[in-house]
Amino acid sequence: MNLISPHAIWLSETQCRYCAVRSSALFAGLEESDFRHIHQPIQPIKDMALAPSDALYRMNEPGSTLFTLRSGVMKLAQYLPDGNQRIVRLLRDGDALGLETLVGPSYQHDAIALTDCEICAIPVEVINQLGREQPSLYRELMARWQRALSEADVWLTQFSTGAARQRIARLLLHLACPAQDSHLRLFGREDMGAMVGLTTETVSRIIAELRRQGLLRDRGANLHECNREQLQRIANGEE
Repeated sequence: MNLISPHAIWLSETQCRYCAVRSSALFAGLEESDFRHIHQPIQPIKDMALAPSDALYRMNEPGSTLFTLRSGVMKLAQYLPDGNQRIVRLLRDGDALGLETLVGPSYQHDAIALTDCEICAIPVEVINQLGREQPSLYRELMARWQRALSEADVWLTQFSTGAARQRIARLLLHLACPAQDSHLRLFGREDMGAMVGLTTETVSRIIAELRRQGLLRDRGANLHECNREQLQRIANGEE
């Protein structure tokens, strides 16, 4: 994997103001006048692009930067004593990464791109400076901490318990099937296994079964449609 340095192209004030995820990004609660405070004189906001398998940061790496995911999907991973990977959370558009650097000196996970990603990097010192003058920013940070904890609870309760077939169905429902007949892009079998604590072989077998049963329908380029009703029955242990 290529390790991406946080040092990247500076993002202009105009780009930040009109960012596509502006309403859901970390600075959503700030007023336009606050942007002048951010960009002058520090100009903290940086922009970077990651390709699949690129690492944004590594577990235990010293951290003085947190990030907002502008587009794409990233995984947060830790490693078991035997070296096997366990994915503890996925992040998508508008999510924040590296919040732990606000209270500790290092990152707690490997942050790896699963798709092409665009990232905004914000030095912690800037967040601390803004927090002293803009309470709305810290309220947003606390809300993001709570969402991260809630997501961790979902992964612990839904993806670490039950039969293998149930776990896979829950994963598909949670990550990829928000509505009936929605399209989804399946992740690699190894990554799916790391999300639910199953072997790659088990995941491949169950995905193949779901395809044979018509619950997953190929739509080309690794895109699929899912039968949400039937997957929900499997997730509930009703079949």
